[in-house]
Amino acid sequence: MEINRIKVALAETRRKNKWLAEQIGKDESTISQWCTNARQPSLENLLRIANVLDIDIRELLNSTKEAS
Repeated sequence: MEINRIKVALAETRRKNKWLAEQIGKDESTISQWCTNARQPSLENLLRIANVLDIDIRELLNSTKEAS
């Protein structure tokens, strides 16, 4: 199940995993696991990602409700 949209957000902002890892002080392999949804970042890390990408934190999460 794809919970986060980190990979999509990085693509939309034309950034790479390596850049994000450097910005938030995480290992590139951790970022890769987040991007593939193999692991999920903490809320604190989601907020840090949103801040460095200059986007709303809600853009990093997939909706749990169907659009009506």
